[in-house]
Amino acid sequence: MFNLLFAAIISCSFLLVACEQEDADEQQMYNTSGNASGAQQNPPVSTTATGTLTGTYNASTNVWNYSITWSGLSSAATIVELRGPASVGVNGNLLTTLTISAPGINGSASGSVTLNESQETSLLANQLYYTIVNTTYVTGEIRGQIIASSQ
Repeated sequence: MFNLLFAAIISCSFLLVACEQEDADEQQMYNTSGNASGAQQNPPVSTTATGTLTGTYNASTNVWNYSITWSGLSSAATIVELRGPASVGVNGNLLTTLTISAPGINGSASGSVTLNESQETSLLANQLYYTIVNTTYVTGEIRGQIIASSQ
């Protein structure tokens, strides 16, 4: 009888620990940020334009919400690209384009993207970046590395 009771208690303990770990993984949230400049482009671009990204990433849903603002571009933004995986100063592949909500030389982009497993790994390793493209700089006038930090 004692052995049966002991086995039941141990089994319940393992189940509770497993559930708690799963809940922690599902609720893991990250803040994302990144400042953009022409100096971060590869090759660097001489510009006074700047950009700022803020956002959140939910590891349980794989949804990344972003908000990007920029100012001082040489011409109106035509595309905002999410690229990677790549370290600072290294070019990465185009992963997706991001929705521009207010186009212009001063503007913004905001929305959400569902990341796949490899994109999530790259995001959490700070290996993704965004580039703001326009007709003057068709490969991007400014670039910002995206930094993810646990909330």
